[in-house]
Amino acid sequence: MLLRETITVPPLTGDRERRVYFYLPDGYYESDERYPVLYMFDGHNLFLDGDATFGKSWGLMDYLDRTGTKIIVAAPECNHEGDMRLSEYSPVSFDFHGRHIVGRGKKYMDWLTGVFKPMVDGRFKTLADREHTFIGGSSMGGLMTLYALAKYNEFFSKGAALSPSLWVQNGQMPSFISSGRYVRGTALFTDYGTREFKNHSPQLKLFGETFSFLATKGITVTARVVEGGTHCEAAWEREIPYFMRAFGF
Repeated sequence: MLLRETITVPPLTGDRERRVYFYLPDGYYESDERYPVLYMFDGHNLFLDGDATFGKSWGLMDYLDRTGTKIIVAAPECNHEGDMRLSEYSPVSFDFHGRHIVGRGKKYMDWLTGVFKPMVDGRFKTLADREHTFIGGSSMGGLMTLYALAKYNEFFSKGAALSPSLWVQNGQMPSFISSGRYVRGTALFTDYGTREFKNHSPQLKLFGETFSFLATKGITVTARVVEGGTHCEAAWEREIPYFMRAFGF
């Protein structure tokens, strides 16, 4: 079951509403069972082709329904105004095609963990502890997933960072990763397509360096380099079974 509602993010956009999506597993209302929660970025691209930016979603609801996966997904859409998606989904400031993007990722994650997560836990039958709370996203959402595991690790035990935008810090591994505080037992799934590596020259080097580093910090890293993989929702849809398996489903 998919609930499609609206929400505000006051620290970033005041009382301006944006869509938010809640996926509830089959039988949710007929059972007293409590469920793990996966928080995701770019909620508009996950479930419905009609809401997706480029007309193609991940098909996440279809997958979860078909497999009977017992999980709740909570996913606000991004800020579509100008460069604000880049801004909200980056913890660091960076230059992009001649424009300076101010990173507001910390404000977003403070809201998600301090306001949104308590609201979700209060409204739905969640398993609210860290062990059963996950986070995931693609591209800039993949970068934010890495940021969440580095700086908000007390909330999230597992993450899925698909095609993460590691290039934002001048071709260097983002400093928040090297300075992160990681709880042993944290699990991360990540991937990148071979055709994507051509989009940003340092990306292949960063991919290897970043996830080798995280492995030394005790994180269980599952990393896939996908032959012929591209930077789009159709490619990320094909990765759903892999990261769900990494999450233990």
